[in-house]
Amino acid sequence: MIRTGILFLLLSCTLPVWAQPTENPPGNEDSPLNADVLNADPGEVEVMVSPVVDEPIEVTINEWPVPWKDTRPRDPDVAPNGVIWLVGQGGDYAARFDPEKEIFTRKVLPPGSGPHSLIIDPKGTLWIAANRQAFIGRMNYVTGELKRFPMPDETVRDPHTLVFSGQDEIWFTSQWGNSVGRMNKRSGKITLVPMQTEKARPYGIKMDAEEYPWIALLGTNGLATIDPQTLQLSVIRLPRQEARLRRLAITRDGMVWYTDYAGGFFGRYAPQTGEIKEWKAPSEQSGPYAMAADSYGRIWFVETWPQPNLLIGFDPLTEMIFSITPIPSGGGAVRNMVFDPQRNSLWFGTDTNNLAQAILP
Repeated sequence: MIRTGILFLLLSCTLPVWAQPTENPPGNEDSPLNADVLNADPGEVEVMVSPVVDEPIEVTINEWPVPWKDTRPRDPDVAPNGVIWLVGQGGDYAARFDPEKEIFTRKVLPPGSGPHSLIIDPKGTLWIAANRQAFIGRMNYVTGELKRFPMPDETVRDPHTLVFSGQDEIWFTSQWGNSVGRMNKRSGKITLVPMQTEKARPYGIKMDAEEYPWIALLGTNGLATIDPQTLQLSVIRLPRQEARLRRLAITRDGMVWYTDYAGGFFGRYAPQTGEIKEWKAPSEQSGPYAMAADSYGRIWFVETWPQPNLLIGFDPLTEMIFSITPIPSGGGAVRNMVFDPQRNSLWFGTDTNNLAQAILP
């Protein structure tokens, strides 16, 4: 039985921001100028009653064992024809799953490429981040033919998570390269924006309706964005110094949501006002990681420290957690997930070597 009487913290503050251009760090003379934007006094902390409803519902979660063992299947995406593709980070493949036939097939990637993320464009073309071989790959979904686009800087060796813009471009993070990149899909030209904080570790990335990328900084208590015209970097410092963000979701109202993996919080940043609100995740030891928003604007995230992992549903309108569902296989860890509007479902891979579908209410 899930305990519902815990307390949570709600941090609510309106935070003014400002920017000051800084020179590029050594070794990045060809990169554009960037600026850090820091928040002022985060305000007071208010203790509130737990936001979990008395009887949280459980959603249906279906899981399919991925036939290639111990390969860490992850970061699925939904193709235009409805099939699901994902990558095997530990098995160097891109795999196709047909939900109707429940059959997996795969395309082999270069040995040692360590694919970390996969996204699919409207034509069905696969774009893959080769995390261990410093390239982004464009794969033909029929033939498996792969075109490599290498990183232009040898220090940026680990393209991590990918997201499309609306301008025929892909934005991506490089965690250990401490940079965010933008690649033109047609020319393959890559521009890198270095972070201005050492070991900021840019991680999850999402695109808002104005085509600004938003980035979770795992190595510091920061949420970043980049002006797509000037490539100026802005960083919003969160109220808690110990916060470490991992994944993001952006709702239709422009709110930027995040999981704080280290602190056990999830939060919301309002770009128009600078307001930040944070809620404590329901489990005492939480480790919130993967996050997504559905078509109703509800927020879903996975607590990865409890075993089994827990899929959590939060309604921003009521500010209540209304759903808590254990992942049948345990999960191990759920690192990223995607919302499928046609099926009203979330798709995610698990460290227990499964592909999972959570059917939402």
